[in-house]
Amino acid sequence: MPKIAMIGGGSIIFSTTLLNDLLGTECLEGSTYVLMGPTLSKLQQVEAYTKKVIQKNNLKADIYSTTDMREAVKDADYVIAMFQIGGMDAYKLDYEIPLKHGVDQCLGQCVGPGGVFRAQRSMPVFVDLIRHMEELCPDALLMNYVNPMAANSIGMGKAGDIAFVGLCHGVQTTLDLIAGYAGEKKEDIDFVAAGINHMAWFLKLEKEGVDLYPKLREAFEKPEYYINDKVRGEVMRHFGYFMTESTGHLSEYLPYFRKSQKALDLYCDQPAFGGESGAYYKFCDMLARKYQEDDYLSFESGDLDPRSKEYASYVIEAIETDTVFRFNGNIINKGYITNLPDGCCVEVPMFADRHGLHPVSVGDLPPQIAALNQSNVSVQMLAAEAALKGDPELLYAAVAMDPLTSAVLTLKEIRDMVIDMLEAQREWLPQYEGKVLKKVEIIDTPSDLVGVSVPLDPALAIVHRFGKLAENQ
Repeated sequence: MPKIAMIGGGSIIFSTTLLNDLLGTECLEGSTYVLMGPTLSKLQQVEAYTKKVIQKNNLKADIYSTTDMREAVKDADYVIAMFQIGGMDAYKLDYEIPLKHGVDQCLGQCVGPGGVFRAQRSMPVFVDLIRHMEELCPDALLMNYVNPMAANSIGMGKAGDIAFVGLCHGVQTTLDLIAGYAGEKKEDIDFVAAGINHMAWFLKLEKEGVDLYPKLREAFEKPEYYINDKVRGEVMRHFGYFMTESTGHLSEYLPYFRKSQKALDLYCDQPAFGGESGAYYKFCDMLARKYQEDDYLSFESGDLDPRSKEYASYVIEAIETDTVFRFNGNIINKGYITNLPDGCCVEVPMFADRHGLHPVSVGDLPPQIAALNQSNVSVQMLAAEAALKGDPELLYAAVAMDPLTSAVLTLKEIRDMVIDMLEAQREWLPQYEGKVLKKVEIIDTPSDLVGVSVPLDPALAIVHRFGKLAENQ
């Protein structure tokens, strides 16, 4: 039976959710699960909980914990990544330092300064993981849940030759919302979604061949619908398509919604993922404090819950049983979306069976939404390159290209912010050891300063000449 290694297995909520799904998958009976992470005490909490579930439900499965990544992945059939380097200490810096400089993030984990720096922290671990897998389990499938999904995937693609896919629940959970907004049953909707992670678009929404977009657009003209998802609704009203993440997410991915207090008050005034400042950091901090004080898993009943909407167990089931499973996955673009660059990370429809994963070519996205995606792709590709090379100037360039950051800060202000973040996070950034980002000061140009004499561009020379003539009239 399969060996499944869970890197970051001490994640109290996420790892227990995935373990419940895997234990509830009939074809995986008798599998071995290895929890790997830096802190044995957290791993053992999850291990004890899982053993309770196994015993209470008379399941056949083995589980053990280790802090040794090589031991975890040796001879593994599947590897699931779900770690968060730096934990809440680093996440706090991702949110609070940009806020001090004027960049207000709602989540700050996939784009923006927070997302770029999270990628820098994650990449050294992924490089090690892929190297170990190439040696110890070269045929295993790596399923990644670590954000920022796109930047991490780009880096993983450059770091080695391991089969991997990034998994997210944005498509399936958004389809639940769309079904409610359109007044239809989810299972009756035929859809195609594609784009980039957290910014994929529903290109097709139909029921029995009838386009559902008119109903969705009509609903979002009503205040009681619009208030639920202001940013996503506004983007659909102006660009034509509904995308796969919440208002809070999308407000960070574009320059229009968080660049001023006026914009925040208009579009990001709802609580939590409706646009609240630091919503996800505050939520995660609350959970971390809660689980730090008490071992809540020890109070769990041990009942086996129905499988969640997370894709991992269904992908493994499809490969193990040759039962076709359709999902949206994040992979390196090799012509799957033809108007986004090859080598970036795209989220496209995929099928899994015993032969592995089969991405679907989508062709061109509508040009206006491809352009919105490209504004984030540039950040993701720079962030991945910076993380792999440990290059402070590339790191700066990635943050400087971020749509929200560039909407509120000057180049010097961005540089000063990146310097602060780099210095504050050095303990989690081994690739930047001994490297600094150069500080650039403003050059003073007094009002009475005369510039040096240089040859003028022909067009400027004409303007200059006629300006002089006008002065002499």
